[in-house]
Amino acid sequence: MSFLEYRIKSAPTGWSKVLYVHWALALTVTAVACVGFLMLTSVANGDMSTWAEPQMKRFAIGFVLMLAIGFVPIWFWRNVSGVAYLVSLALLVVVEFFGSVGMGAQRWLDLGFIRLQPSELMKFTLVMMLATYYDWLDIKKVSRPLWVLIPVILTVVPTILVLMQPNLGTSIMLLMGGATVMFLAGVSIWYFLAVGLLVAGAITAVIMSRGTPWQLLHDYQYTRIDTFLDPTADPLGAGYNIIQAQIALGSGGWTGKGFMQGTQSRLNFLPEKHTDFIFNTLAEEFGFIGAFSLLALYALIIGFCVVSALKNKDRFSSLLVLGIAANFFFYFAINLSMVMGLAPVVGIPLPLLSYGGSALLVIMAAFGLVQSAHVHRLR
Repeated sequence: MSFLEYRIKSAPTGWSKVLYVHWALALTVTAVACVGFLMLTSVANGDMSTWAEPQMKRFAIGFVLMLAIGFVPIWFWRNVSGVAYLVSLALLVVVEFFGSVGMGAQRWLDLGFIRLQPSELMKFTLVMMLATYYDWLDIKKVSRPLWVLIPVILTVVPTILVLMQPNLGTSIMLLMGGATVMFLAGVSIWYFLAVGLLVAGAITAVIMSRGTPWQLLHDYQYTRIDTFLDPTADPLGAGYNIIQAQIALGSGGWTGKGFMQGTQSRLNFLPEKHTDFIFNTLAEEFGFIGAFSLLALYALIIGFCVVSALKNKDRFSSLLVLGIAANFFFYFAINLSMVMGLAPVVGIPLPLLSYGGSALLVIMAAFGLVQSAHVHRLR
């Protein structure tokens, strides 16, 4: 029996695919989303209609989307990955000319029924494109300079477009996501060490360019760095948000103040309490135990993805699932570092908890790709 014949005969068909869905992953994702619904109700003072109900509807759509994508054979997604990448890239270009402006940034396309943020889509279509590239490329060529240059270009082009919006946080995630897939594919570590030296040089250039005609970052981005280094320097101005976030984070103690009893969020001291800083509300109301429980659920999701990828015999599927798992990790790792004062505030939402349509639906679609790889893996 040839490999292709084995692949076709071993793949589940029809409604039998329901039996092969990674239900443990699906239920864990749902559990995290339910925590989000609870916290969105809390920050709205018990009113579910403000943020929780719209988020529930989006999650229901996202869950169906996840299953629908999961039932489609993984080799179909491999074949359309190039188109998905180009569409995402085109949408980023469209945003530059016709995008909606919000909070000083031009990042969204208003489609009427939803405000789409193409940069969220690009986080995962980039992973699809790179996984396809390395699945096609001979393993012996992975570390040759010419073949390393191609994925670098595929990563850098959308990163520059996102940085122009400006959106520093997502730009960092694109670079980290692309680098992770390259590393997993077997690119020599010497390239990454060289990039590390370049990054160190770039950071030096960013610092030295401040206040010059060739300043590399916007003023508000430098302010975020200053605030990160010393939030108490301007406690009522630039440092206000992170100081209030840290107060909320620390005041919960071991068990928290109780559901809807968080003073920082209920009295509106906590900024962006339904989006970027929703974790601080959780920590204030449910304490260390609640915060640790959420991190355990996140770790469980990452673990399910990694185990599924390692058991998969298809190179594209393994790279795709590991790349998605890495991106999901970057989501919550950057957000938590940001709201705890361990990193500058860069506007990355907490996955499955923060209020928002684009990020939630794109994440659920990404888990649909994980399901597709799991359902159609070789048996």
